[in-house]
Amino acid sequence: MGSSLGDLFRISTFGESHGGGVGVILEGCPPRLDLDLDKIQFELDRRKPGQSKISTPRKEADQVEFLSGLHGNTTLGTPIAMVVRNKDHRPDDYSDMRTLFRPSHADATYQAKYGVQAPSGGGRASARETIGRVAAGAIAKQLLFKANGTEVLAWVKRIHTIQAEINPDSVIVADIESNIVRCPNQEIARKMVERIEAISREGDSCGGVIECVVRNAPIGLGMPVFDKLEADLAKALMSLPATKGFEIGSGFHGTFLKGSEHNDAFIPTVDGSIKTATNNSGGIQGGISNGEQIVMRIAFKPTATIRKEQKTIDSQGNAKILAAKGRHDPCVLPRAVPMVEAMVALVLADHLLRQRGQCSI
Repeated sequence: MGSSLGDLFRISTFGESHGGGVGVILEGCPPRLDLDLDKIQFELDRRKPGQSKISTPRKEADQVEFLSGLHGNTTLGTPIAMVVRNKDHRPDDYSDMRTLFRPSHADATYQAKYGVQAPSGGGRASARETIGRVAAGAIAKQLLFKANGTEVLAWVKRIHTIQAEINPDSVIVADIESNIVRCPNQEIARKMVERIEAISREGDSCGGVIECVVRNAPIGLGMPVFDKLEADLAKALMSLPATKGFEIGSGFHGTFLKGSEHNDAFIPTVDGSIKTATNNSGGIQGGISNGEQIVMRIAFKPTATIRKEQKTIDSQGNAKILAAKGRHDPCVLPRAVPMVEAMVALVLADHLLRQRGQCSI
């Protein structure tokens, strides 16, 4: 329970941060889809630890193993199982935290709910769980592109108080991957890296905002009422570790506008397709995609595990002081970019299959 997502294009992830490995079982992927397996590994490389001076120093190759569902690189239509083995796990780093609750981490709530928890690394609450999501999301991205030319791109928009204004129309993968913080604005990216390094030297952490755009999204994705596209996107993205907020289109800024200012006026088209003069709706109206770009922003809180001393309690409720050891990202956002893209792609792939199954004959 709680480890699966999707209706027709469905994933179930498994594994703990410091266990034998982590992975995913993907069900519902259509047969005869030729995959570029290197692109799956590319996405995992973007997510893996130890990739830069502003990420955790944990060293993992995160090499994916395909256990089922493929003949060569072609999907069979059967469940696709993928696993990544944990190599550089050090449970002793967490010896002090086996009885101490990290403030704002999942330790206390997992203990209260289950009466037991993984003794090291956060278990299922660790961002290492997202390996399975990213691997399956890489398949979803290829399905979407081959079906409709759909592209999903995310980047770091803000770190702490440093923000970049990015035009979603012009961003390309090369711009995002051109620096270690994954912000397309090179000058702002440099300042972001400096801020993360400065906060890390203090033994502290910081959060920020990731922005994501979907280009060439099919019209008609999403269901009325409870399965609105933005509702499913919000659920998927808010299931990522450290997320605390979700906006689409104008988001909270739109609440400052009047209806006459916010409404997206329709533009006449020769072929009768939907086209709007503005995109305050963020590509979704009435819970259904309208063909315009889908633009979202996701807020990530500062990493909970920090080296700075914090007041806490132990499992018996006694007051304690914790200065966490171990290897942790001072800022999760650079590595969360492929996670955001994966979750968006998974939701869109699921709704694409649902839409095609619902089309009239």
